Amino acid sequence: MEKSGHVKTERLRYRILTGPDDKEFCERVSKALEEGYDLYGSPSITYNGERCIVAQAIVWHGAL
Repeated sequence: MEKSGHVKTERLRYRILTGPDDKEFCERVSKALEEGYDLYGSPSITYNGERCIVAQAIVWHGAL
């Protein structure tokens, strides 16, 4: 625990977010950007026979 009483959250240096191509996925990516992650590479998209599935890699460059 940090001196301020807040629990320090461990951040993975690399994550890949995946999910249906919808508003919720975009909100998850936006939240990660607000937390200090940066986009890494281009997004990927595929079709699973029912809907489009997207993936976006993100990296953490902030101080841990």
